[in-house]
Amino acid sequence: MQKGPVIGPMIICGVCFNEKDLDYLSKIGVKDSKKLTSKKRDELAKLIKEKCFSFKAIILSVKEIDQRETKNLTLNRLEELKFAEILNELKPDHIFLDAADVKEERFGRSINELLDYTPSKIISRHHADDIYPIVSASSIIAKDLRDKIIDDLKNKYGDMGSGYPSDKKTTDFIRNWIKKNKTLPPYVRKSWKTTKTIWNEELGNRKITDFIS
Repeated sequence: MQKGPVIGPMIICGVCFNEKDLDYLSKIGVKDSKKLTSKKRDELAKLIKEKCFSFKAIILSVKEIDQRETKNLTLNRLEELKFAEILNELKPDHIFLDAADVKEERFGRSINELLDYTPSKIISRHHADDIYPIVSASSIIAKDLRDKIIDDLKNKYGDMGSGYPSDKKTTDFIRNWIKKNKTLPPYVRKSWKTTKTIWNEELGNRKITDFIS
């Protein structure tokens, strides 16, 4: 399954708070990052970083996302590996995960198997961003960082919309780039179905795999 935007990197983030400070997140208005404007995410990300015990964000480039196919890695497995990398550095005692697997408990077990320490508790839930403020906090930092990266791309290459496959401005941008340049933009996920479909429609005589190395 391919989910998320077709343009730009994937950001994975973890945030640690002391238990006594968790009420702070609700007080400042932390909630599901998707329900916040980019301006509000920017404001909250600064406040979260100032108050948290620690945090870590990983930027997964489009190249690394695309290359997972050559390594026989699913997107879910790639996310698990990066989640574990963050957790092994931050080492929180209580872990709250936004499950990337259709089976939320399996996702939690997979993460646990990748840890080099033993936490007291792992809670893995779908839509955790909308349930647990601590997960919302990490998602806010991740989305704020991605917002800034996409803004930089827009300043350099022009308005490409939201970067999501459902956005016609995004798909038109990719299509027009391919028509004009006969190549793919370097910041587009080449392994995404959306990209492959547009490529085949415009340049069916050239293999898109030539651009994934």
